[in-house]
Amino acid sequence: MTTDTDQAQQVMLTGGEMLAWSDLRTEEPTDSGPLGALAAHVVPAGARVLLAGPHEPAFLDRLTRAEVTCLLRSRLDGVALAEHAADRSVRVIVGGLGGLPPDETYDVIIAASGLDPVDSIEGTRLGWDAVLAVLADRLRPGGTLLLRMDNPVGLHRLVDVSAWYTAREDAQWTVDGVLDADHPANLDQLRHRLADAGLVPDASFAAYPHPEAVTALVATGELDQGTSAGLLDAVLHNTCSDGYAGRSVLQDPARLAVDALHAGLATSLAPAWVVLAQRGPLPTTEPTDLPVALVRTGPSDVGEIEVVATGQGLQWRVAQPPARAETATGLAYRDLGALAGPVPTGRLLHTLLLDACLRQDLERIRGLLSGYARWLDSSAVDGRIAGAAALAGMDNVVVVDGERFAVLDPSWQATEPLPVDVALARGLWRFAAILLTGGYAHPWPSTLDLAGLTVVLGGVAGRELNRATVRVAVETEAAVAAAQQGLDPTGRQKLRDELDTLELDSPPPGPRSYQQLYEAWLRQREELTRIQALLRWTDDLITSRERALRRADAMIKMLSGSVSFRLGRLVITPARWAKRAARALKRRLRKALKRQVRGEQQ
Repeated sequence: MTTDTDQAQQVMLTGGEMLAWSDLRTEEPTDSGPLGALAAHVVPAGARVLLAGPHEPAFLDRLTRAEVTCLLRSRLDGVALAEHAADRSVRVIVGGLGGLPPDETYDVIIAASGLDPVDSIEGTRLGWDAVLAVLADRLRPGGTLLLRMDNPVGLHRLVDVSAWYTAREDAQWTVDGVLDADHPANLDQLRHRLADAGLVPDASFAAYPHPEAVTALVATGELDQGTSAGLLDAVLHNTCSDGYAGRSVLQDPARLAVDALHAGLATSLAPAWVVLAQRGPLPTTEPTDLPVALVRTGPSDVGEIEVVATGQGLQWRVAQPPARAETATGLAYRDLGALAGPVPTGRLLHTLLLDACLRQDLERIRGLLSGYARWLDSSAVDGRIAGAAALAGMDNVVVVDGERFAVLDPSWQATEPLPVDVALARGLWRFAAILLTGGYAHPWPSTLDLAGLTVVLGGVAGRELNRATVRVAVETEAAVAAAQQGLDPTGRQKLRDELDTLELDSPPPGPRSYQQLYEAWLRQREELTRIQALLRWTDDLITSRERALRRADAMIKMLSGSVSFRLGRLVITPARWAKRAARALKRRLRKALKRQVRGEQQ
């Protein structure tokens, strides 16, 4: 065993280390996210913790109450961790599993990057099961293993443009598809492997939207039971929309995730799973109060939003909510202190409306939209609406008991009250944009543009909107979206231009889905076909009119050169002269009579 000192922090090289390789693929350190928050719940104060495999340096900030040993195969990653924890007593071991001190056990072992990166390729490889056996053997009785495993047929592979088996990157030392018998292929197989290693599987979470960037953890039991819950609908949709923004994908991952949820497959298609397992005998103390969902929304300094299960249902929980901070635009701000109390139950209004549109159910659409408009009116004071309701689009409103409406996430607040018509038009415009750019079937004419469809939806809701109100609503949407995304003035202007140019044949914003790009191309082709047909009809009409004019001109020329035309002119011309002379004589007689009458009167 040798030692290497960097930045006054000891990094132990035990043999089998990879000197020039790094498992941390990002150039800049990222936050530990929900995985770190879950680890903080699992690790008790004073516990001895083993971080097995690569973890972001910020992961150590979640474990300040514990005695941490880091085991990595990359020397570069070990140096990064040592530099990050220079002011703490963190031991960094670089090499294979054989480099762990003999007979040293741990209260908690965390392998949040899976087991493959724990096994160094410099030397004899152990394999997945052997690595699990070594880690299980190093757990103290009653200790906890936190393990992440990627899903070989998860959502990330279903939407990926390139097939996973064509990868030729440096990290592809092994093929980890479902045919690899060394790796578990699903969650049940993972639980069986843990049991075979002498561990007792406990809680499990589905990780979204991508194994390499987990921003949401949802308990698998909650996903399997709450297939129509508005909270889970919104979490999966927003997580996948934000996580794949700007990426090229085969189909919309947000739509696929929501469909999987309603089909009861959200756990099976999760990009990864995070499982907690304990080594017996189990402790007699009360189990850890784990949340049923941990979600990262917004910038990293906001922290995670947790949802916990209580006897009164699901409750919001935010640890150390930051102080209210208005955004640069001044139109919206995030107040995490508002996330307190129960989570509204019910189905997401956005999903209900999409379903009604696909089924051409006008009565259902009218009931939902008019109810949404009445709910906004009930929250208004003197025609203006403030707070969370002012910014509550249909993707953040749940329908409770089929009648009542409630804001799902009330943390985004309006700085200034908005006119009710503008708030309503903004919600309708956002839904109309999803309908048109997403290619959804709906019961209105296909020739309507985005503003026109918004006006029509306002009429269905029982409100008379006009295009001027819709224009103000779009400006409001651009300002609010810029505040939520933390954009600078250049980014805000770019976003405003993108919203202004949305058309019927535009692809939806967000991930570059080939499926939706194909649908947008079909709509563009239909529009071009319609325009070409109109141009052909106009060209035919102009051609027929020109032919009629040419025939009339030829007829006039033919008639003007005939004998009858000339004789007619000889007869008509003296008559015209006589008619003009008679008219002139009549005018002179009238003038003479008028002068005579005036003379007699005098």
